[in-house]
Amino acid sequence: MPSRNILKADVPNSYYHIYFRGNDRAKIFRDAKDFEKMLQLFARYLSLAEVKNAAGVSYPNYYHKLELSAFCLMPNQAHLLVHQRQQGAMTAFMRSLLTGYSMYFNKRYKRRGPLFESRYRASLISDDSYLEHVARYIHLQPKQWRDYEYSSLPYYLQQITDEWIVPRHTSSTLRSAEEYVLFMADSKQHKEMLDILKHELADEAKS
Repeated sequence: MPSRNILKADVPNSYYHIYFRGNDRAKIFRDAKDFEKMLQLFARYLSLAEVKNAAGVSYPNYYHKLELSAFCLMPNQAHLLVHQRQQGAMTAFMRSLLTGYSMYFNKRYKRRGPLFESRYRASLISDDSYLEHVARYIHLQPKQWRDYEYSSLPYYLQQITDEWIVPRHTSSTLRSAEEYVLFMADSKQHKEMLDILKHELADEAKS
C-alpha cells in the first residue's frame, strides 16, 4: 500500500520534508565518492549558473523555482527540507536528482534495476514555525551528528556557505553556532516536538 506521505498536495510557496531510501533498504551511498556525487548534483541543479554536460547541453536548473534548506545523507537513506516556489518544481527537481544519481550509481557499480524504494515521500509542512524543528530532526539522524560530514549542520553553524543551500531559522534572530548546538542537544524538547511533528514528517519519524 502506498505511504500516505507520498506527495499528494503540490503547493507553491510551501515547505516539504522529503525522504527516500534504497530499495530493500540497501546502501545508496557506499563511500565518500558517492556522498560527494549527491552534493555535486545539488550544486548542478540548484546553483545560480546553469551547468552544461559534455555535449554543451544545459542541465535543468531550479535555482529560482526551489530552495534546499536542510539535508542529511545516510548510507541507505536521505532527508531533505525544501521550499517549493513554483508548483511542480519539487517533482521535477527530484526526478532530475534521483535519475542523475541512479545513472551514476548503476554505472559505477555495474548494476541494473531500481536503486530507490518506490518513489520518494514528501510531506507538506503545515506551519512555518515547525521548520527549525524539522531541520533539527534531519540533522539528528546520525548518532554522531555533531561531527557528521554529510548533513547541512555546518551551514546552520555558519561554518560554510554555498549558493545551492539556504538554511532556514525561524527564531526572531539568527542563532549563533553555540545557541544552535544547544538547540540541537535539547532532547526533551526534541521528543516533545516529534509527537507534534509526526504528521509533518515524510518518514513518519520511524522509517
